Amino acid sequence: MKLVPSVDLRDFLSGDPERKQKFVNEIGKAYEEIGFVALKGHFLDDNLVNELYGEVKNFFDLPVETKQKYEIPGIGGQRGYVGFGKETAKGFKKGDLKEFWHFGQYLEDGSKYSSVYPDNVEVSEVPNFNEVGKEAYKMLEKTGVYVLRALALHLGLDEFYFDKFVSEGNSILRPIHYPPITEEPDNAVRAAAHGDINLITLLMGAQGKGLQVMNHNGEWIDAIAEPDELMINVGDMLSRHTNNKLKSTIHQVVNPPRELWGTSRYSIPFFMHPVSEMPLNALEGTYDENNPKLYPDTTAGEFLHERLVELGLIK
Repeated sequence: MKLVPSVDLRDFLSGDPERKQKFVNEIGKAYEEIGFVALKGHFLDDNLVNELYGEVKNFFDLPVETKQKYEIPGIGGQRGYVGFGKETAKGFKKGDLKEFWHFGQYLEDGSKYSSVYPDNVEVSEVPNFNEVGKEAYKMLEKTGVYVLRALALHLGLDEFYFDKFVSEGNSILRPIHYPPITEEPDNAVRAAAHGDINLITLLMGAQGKGLQVMNHNGEWIDAIAEPDELMINVGDMLSRHTNNKLKSTIHQVVNPPRELWGTSRYSIPFFMHPVSEMPLNALEGTYDENNPKLYPDTTAGEFLHERLVELGLIK
């Protein structure tokens, strides 16, 4: 496969059983073959997208010492600011050429996860950053719920199978800034080849070249979305849970050509996580004596902790 397929969520939401099934078939096929789709018809409107990019730029334009006030020790970078070069892809020694921010789940009063998840961090210098970030978080989460419902049907599960796991899930919205490259990188790239940890990732900002996906022939292909599309891929948790029926695809963000080194790149992925107690054991029907279980049983919380250690975010 040389191109990332495009699908339209409005088919799934149409109320027409044929269009709904068409979406299920298309996204299921894409996730079995390459693990990525470009999605139209999501819940982020253009105004919200533009506002979010503006606020994200305002935040990253703050002085480094101001941003460092929001780097919270002891939580593995799960909320607030993570400075340039702090995250290293699994298997790599060089830190990625990026800085980023984490918005986390917004819980109702009395939620049992209030004592489990770190609090969101408020930026006093850019007050709209907090408000716009929360609105984008909610719209991306809503989009992700419907994508997972389609995937549940594709897997032969109840349509609402994933709902109970992602409601109050430990999902993260991560605005990323890849600053201008000012000197020859020493074997470092903006984001080294990796698979995502979570169930699915919904990515804003894949309109320009940079994001590349490895297809099953081991070839890197450019993953470029239209302005009205999100790029959505399978993460390692969903891959494990389906015994690799739905494939978590290796991807990277490469450095731009030298003539574009002086430019920043902004990217905003939403990592959709379940609650930590979700079992990631291979689903019934995805394994048999000829196709054994590929992974040991674990929970989402155990797997997340293991991967954060590998990324260098938890020491």
